[in-house]
Amino acid sequence: MEAKYLNVQEAAEYLNTSVRFIRRLIAERRVAFHKVGSHVRLGVEDLEAFVQAGRVEPITRRNYLGRAA
Repeated sequence: MEAKYLNVQEAAEYLNTSVRFIRRLIAERRVAFHKVGSHVRLGVEDLEAFVQAGRVEPITRRNYLGRAA
């Protein structure tokens, strides 16, 4: 499988966020990134992993009560 890398602008568009948010993620080292010379590139797989790490499961009645409904 071929790896796909995005620049900061493309990563912001991919996640539907601002460029500032992506730059903050990079500065805080909250997302994996690659340096190619002076350029920063983010792997699509790394962005997907970041999104999945923030996934929150919905609360169901069973989960909320801790027993079968």
